[in-house]
Amino acid sequence: MKDNITLNPAEMARYARHIAIPSFGLAAQKKLKAASVLVVGSGGLGSPVLLYLAAAGVGHIGIVDFDVVDESNLQRQVLFSINDIGKPKVEVAKARLEALNPHIKITIHNSKITSENALTLIKDYDVVADGTDNFPTRYLVNDACVLTGKVNVYASIFQFEGQVSVFNFLCENGQRGPNYRDIFPEPPPPGLVPNCAEGGVLGVLPGIIGSLQANEVIKVITGVGEPLVGRLFLFDAASFMTRTLNIRKNPNITITELIDYEIFCGMHNNESLAIKEITAKELKILMDEQANIQLIDVREPYEHDIVNIGAELIPLQTLDKHVDQISRTKKVIVHCRSGQRSADAIKLLEKSFHFDNLYNLKGGILAYAKEIDQSLVTY
Repeated sequence: MKDNITLNPAEMARYARHIAIPSFGLAAQKKLKAASVLVVGSGGLGSPVLLYLAAAGVGHIGIVDFDVVDESNLQRQVLFSINDIGKPKVEVAKARLEALNPHIKITIHNSKITSENALTLIKDYDVVADGTDNFPTRYLVNDACVLTGKVNVYASIFQFEGQVSVFNFLCENGQRGPNYRDIFPEPPPPGLVPNCAEGGVLGVLPGIIGSLQANEVIKVITGVGEPLVGRLFLFDAASFMTRTLNIRKNPNITITELIDYEIFCGMHNNESLAIKEITAKELKILMDEQANIQLIDVREPYEHDIVNIGAELIPLQTLDKHVDQISRTKKVIVHCRSGQRSADAIKLLEKSFHFDNLYNLKGGILAYAKEIDQSLVTY
């Protein structure tokens, strides 16, 4: 910690409840002021992490996010309000955090974190808090933290379940603790684990898990308490059951460089590239011409109830039981929310049932709403 860190009277008053804790005190509060944390993602997890780190007095907070606020975010992303819809998340977050605590510095990075910029982004911060919701970025953040020697405070959420751990922590013996790859050397098969947009998430869960994540960041910075190093904390909001699993370094895992994480996670393999696609504009032309096509929606019934474009609903999980409903002579266009599940559906139908007349709606119903009919509700 820098020796010249001081707190002015306003800061002393603001952080008085921290300073009053005997095992925390002024020394720990100065460490928070001297520290810098990069929060990757300002959504469900990022919202509570950012709010509590700013309130706690972390001196410099960086935010990486390239998304804009959507109405569907407001069920759980407590940084934002209905007045923020359509605005860049990082800009809204910066204004909110500065209003919460004027004594800290906020740096925003309105861009996607990639293999090209991750090392540059991360190297200027002491700790990284990973609030991402997809496997390619999760592995990227982990590997970049390992290569730059940064602590990665990890959390993830899905439906009713959450996880928290502290990765790549520098232990007293000079060795680094386990990282994400020590638990999950490889990602699950594409499509096996849906993201929160597809599988859903209880609105309060990111608040619970994000608060625990912020707690771990504070412990790492201040040295107060025992961080979740070598342990993976599991929480189930439905049953209110918790478990803590011990994790160890995997001697067979070596990280030497950043890679193409989309390919690593199977999202752009040769099989997916071979799938025929159709754009939203091309679909609209076919629909206007009343072409002899079949349009199939592989989302869940509740998603179809929110918004649909007149397709036949056959949820992905039931697809193999309704093969006889799918034409083998017409041009069949399959769609979902974003294009991923419909691609998985086409792979299944082509491989197991030998269809050759299937087309994936590129970008799904989100692309159709953006390019063709802006009145459609997106989620």
